[in-house]
Amino acid sequence: MPRLKGTVSQEILHNLLIGGAFVLAAQSPYFWLNFYKNMFNGRGFRSSQVRDAFKYLRKKKLIYIETHNKQIYLRLTEEGEKEAGKFQINKLKVDRPKKWDGKWRLIIFDIPEKLKVKREAFRGKLKELGFYRLQKSIWAHAFPCEAQVHLLREFFALSPKHLRVLEVQKLEDDNFLKEFFSVEK
Repeated sequence: MPRLKGTVSQEILHNLLIGGAFVLAAQSPYFWLNFYKNMFNGRGFRSSQVRDAFKYLRKKKLIYIETHNKQIYLRLTEEGEKEAGKFQINKLKVDRPKKWDGKWRLIIFDIPEKLKVKREAFRGKLKELGFYRLQKSIWAHAFPCEAQVHLLREFFALSPKHLRVLEVQKLEDDNFLKEFFSVEK
């Protein structure tokens, strides 16, 4: 998998992932300048950075550009979708609400040995998201995180039989968790 070298490339992939594709009128000789202004104006990128990022993404086969009937279509390739998905995963976070609802979110998983790399990467993301490890395959969080865990499950191509999210109101001897998450005792 190619490594992306810049923020502009990441931004282009992210926008294509969110928007699906861009369709632009290509009749104007100022097409690229207009595209740059619409997509990146005010973000501190130079037009040459944007142009270079497009060249780079095409060279790495992460996007493709087609022209049909005086319109330009910008789309992600399959590899581009995978790369853009990484950025979405890398930006994940669990928000802390103003008031704790008193519930614990437990993530339990049994990911087989043949998927060891995915299992270790998944554990790493849980740690990164601020989960507390109760046991090797049981992790806890104080705040709503089901959407983030489902996104991770999808990203790592795991099924509900590999990974489940539980929401519990009572957890025996949870004072250490309350202290860890700085929630009311």
